Amino acid sequence: MKTIGIIGAGHIAQAVAGHLLKNNIPVLISNSRGIESLEPVISKLGKGAKAATTEQAAAAEIVILALPWWEVKNLSGLTEWKGKIVIDITNEFLPGGKIADLGEKTASGIVLEQLAGARLIKAFNTLYATILVADPLIGQGRRIVFVAGDDEGAKAEIVELIGRLGFAPVDLGTLAAGSRLIEAKGVFSGTNLLKL
Repeated sequence: MKTIGIIGAGHIAQAVAGHLLKNNIPVLISNSRGIESLEPVISKLGKGAKAATTEQAAAAEIVILALPWWEVKNLSGLTEWKGKIVIDITNEFLPGGKIADLGEKTASGIVLEQLAGARLIKAFNTLYATILVADPLIGQGRRIVFVAGDDEGAKAEIVELIGRLGFAPVDLGTLAAGSRLIEAKGVFSGTNLLKL
């Protein structure tokens, strides 16, 4: 199985990492403070998790962005993004919690401008960490994870991954259309839905 690099080590990053590890998918987890600061996180996550630099995480075959949205601009030169599958979990919050006014642009569109050529897929960003960390199987239902992206091959791979983790992927179409529905001001932002 492909190793997945995670840039960011907060509650959302740890929640997704936990689901990956339960399914024997190794993760490289990184933050801006360096490998030594990640010891408590790696200890908590357990087998299959490895602390990494942001450069090492960005070099993985699939990269998850779980860092503050305004910090994505610092990732441009980390690796060759062209052709790389990137799962964008960021939301357009500014320091202090205010939602950025993007005009006609989408948050993921701006992320893609920073990571030129990436095969960007928006997913996992509508669920709060306390919900995301929980078992996605609830009774006869599975928790929904919305997905949007322009690259159909990359999207199919991530949809398959989301299903493997136990969630129910729901494809909302392109980044331009779908990501607008699931960003911070979107109709599905913060929604916790089940597919029966």
